[in-house]
Amino acid sequence: MSNVRNIRDKTPESEKITINLGYVDLGRIDLLVQEGFYSNRSDFIRTAIRNQLDTQGDTVSRSIDRHTMELGLRDYAVADLEAIKDAGEMLHVKVVGLARIHPDVTPELALATIGSITVLGALQASAEVKTALADRIK
Repeated sequence: MSNVRNIRDKTPESEKITINLGYVDLGRIDLLVQEGFYSNRSDFIRTAIRNQLDTQGDTVSRSIDRHTMELGLRDYAVADLEAIKDAGEMLHVKVVGLARIHPDVTPELALATIGSITVLGALQASAEVKTALADRIK
């Protein structure tokens, strides 16, 4: 056996999680398993999670888009921030290069729409907006 060696360690393809369920929910899951709709509890839970992720797919995609770093020049005008505000979302600015917040953007609008700013390069904004967002600038 001295000539046996691992070629590579196997990386797990999934992560184990633990959840707590009420007895009624657990009983309903067991009933569906017993009726053959799912092979076991884990199969039901995995399917439920995938279905929920599919339902929230657009939201996840928008969130990924908002959190991706942009390269070059990125302008933020009043119209851009108003659209984000109307959608009830927060913007997380991540730019490699120049991020420019237009001079007509008010500190109130910036606070209502910009959750964080990370700029590797330069940030151009009015002194008032920079002061209002000081705790959100990394």
